[in-house]
Amino acid sequence: MPASIVVMGVSGSGKTRIGRALARSLGVPFLEGDKFHPPANIAKMRSGQPLDDADRRPWLAALNAALHQHAASGQRFVLACSALKQDYRKQLGQGGLPLHFVYLKGTPELIARRVQGRKRHFMPASLVDSQFGALEEPADAIVVDAAQSVGRTVRQILAALGEDTSKD
Repeated sequence: MPASIVVMGVSGSGKTRIGRALARSLGVPFLEGDKFHPPANIAKMRSGQPLDDADRRPWLAALNAALHQHAASGQRFVLACSALKQDYRKQLGQGGLPLHFVYLKGTPELIARRVQGRKRHFMPASLVDSQFGALEEPADAIVVDAAQSVGRTVRQILAALGEDTSKD
């Protein structure tokens, strides 16, 4: 089974935008991790309260189940998911799922600017600091600069994965 890709980083790093573009380039399904949050998590974040490990546990379990369901088809996929801690990344891959992690690394200033500019997202700018506080930067991921253009970022990821970059 080919390894699927998890595009990770703090809220506002561009996970959804990059993940969709990467999935389109690879011709594989895209999964939006935010859609798997239980309503209580969304309400908590919307009210300006950061999630804790207990809040994230059912979300990560739902994501892992969805990943297994997609992997059962034998096709790889791209998932956009914060995956802020090493333990969360382990939970995503439970059951032997082969995953490549792509970390969209951005400065707190860039991320705060992006989150403040979003119109229809439940994550308020007041939680940016908590995202960076929870972040455990991965040692085993493809690291790309979140400030780059979508096209350049996707080409860089494809090259790091050994994929054909001439399609983009």
